[in-house]
Amino acid sequence: MSIQENKFQAIISHAKEYGFVFQSSEIYDGLSAVYDYGPYGSELKKNIRDHWWKSMTQLHENIVGVDAAIFMHPTTWKASGHVDNFSDPMIDNKDSKKRYRVDHLIEAHADKLIEGGKADEAKALLDAMEQLLGKDDYAGLKQLIEDNNVVCTISGTKNWTDIRQFNLMFDTKLGSVTDEADTIYLRPETAQGIFVNFLNVQKTARMKVPFGIAQTGKAFRNEIVARQFIFRMREFEQMEMQFFVRPGTEGEWYKYWKEARLKWHLELGIPQDKYRFHDHVKLAFYAKEACDIEFDFPMGFKEVEGIHSRTDHDLSQHQKFSKKKMNYFDNDVDEATGKPYGNYIPYVIETSIGLDRMFLLIMCSAYEEEKWAKEDGSEDSRVVLHIPAKLAPNKLAILPLLKKDGLPEIARELMNECKSQFKCFYEEKDAIGRRYRRQDAIGTPFCVTIDHQTKEDQTVTIRYRDSMAQERIHISKVKELVLNAIA
Repeated sequence: MSIQENKFQAIISHAKEYGFVFQSSEIYDGLSAVYDYGPYGSELKKNIRDHWWKSMTQLHENIVGVDAAIFMHPTTWKASGHVDNFSDPMIDNKDSKKRYRVDHLIEAHADKLIEGGKADEAKALLDAMEQLLGKDDYAGLKQLIEDNNVVCTISGTKNWTDIRQFNLMFDTKLGSVTDEADTIYLRPETAQGIFVNFLNVQKTARMKVPFGIAQTGKAFRNEIVARQFIFRMREFEQMEMQFFVRPGTEGEWYKYWKEARLKWHLELGIPQDKYRFHDHVKLAFYAKEACDIEFDFPMGFKEVEGIHSRTDHDLSQHQKFSKKKMNYFDNDVDEATGKPYGNYIPYVIETSIGLDRMFLLIMCSAYEEEKWAKEDGSEDSRVVLHIPAKLAPNKLAILPLLKKDGLPEIARELMNECKSQFKCFYEEKDAIGRRYRRQDAIGTPFCVTIDHQTKEDQTVTIRYRDSMAQERIHISKVKELVLNAIA
């Protein structure tokens, strides 16, 4: 197992041990590719969601939000193309009966080539895969798999079936009597809830093109091959924004949002070399441009966010299937003609980020195992999560040195002063060093210790997570210090 694989396994174990992520229904042996978020995971996830929402809707005067239902009229998905086209190419090994998503199978083989020092061969393989996927050449893909001796991880053989497409949507019944019920779908993406509400939002929020509509929420995909912890799940959460623009301006807005979204990531303090853009070789038939923002996870560079120029396809399709006009009247004057732009269906630039993948990104970039030599020659160590302070589950841990001598009372006063402003944690149990280590492990950026000197001069010891440095400050300055750090 490689160092990176070891790190990934350590992060998964850490996530469970410290209450970030649990296997769903674990007492019943779990449910594949479905996870629950624990006490600290749910806080971190909420903080990421809130930070994204604020950056979109509060900091942009021309972006508003919606919260559309998970269930939608089934014709929605016919119009969007999901009923007919939302599928992945899969291949089965005849000996093991194991099913693989084709791109995942080839990517895993390329990883082995890289580990064996054959990086050029791996790149050629991936380039060939991209070209064949772009042409939907499934016979060519199977030949590529066979020519490169790609084998099943279970049977070790290359006895493959032909490549087939599998639809990824979950369906269910709407109605009280199953035989009479209509088939509806669990939404595979949140974007369509924005498109069908385009005119409702535009009129009620009095928005002028260009403007955006943001939404966060659950989506569901029947992933045949779900893997890599919470990176690919069957139930997940998206944070999407659809930006409606005047036809002809989509190119400049695509470039704007491509740069703006990478800037959002970098402002969290994560090094730029951990990110890269990946332009799509295979474009959806309606798309003009598309790229992914990829992050260097322990399993390599993987997609976190997509930016897509979707033309007017979505609104046009919903107009066609619903027989309801989706036109926008633009009374701004076209300088070239001297006349108003008039009626048109806006083009769309989409930014779509996976909340669960962003959660995993934060965990992977924050996790560190530190070791150092002590003055007596022995070794000390800790596991620390360097989570950005504004996203950390707990912002401040308040730790009375002892359970007596009036120290808990002073600590509780500080707790009551701060807890309405940010998430605090209070603990009296164990030696102070152990308490520090636990807070390091869940990513708390600040710890405050209340001791006997506090009773004399109203000062406390504040400890900084990343440096482990400590200093004395007046107790009245604690709240301000934390608020400045998380602003």
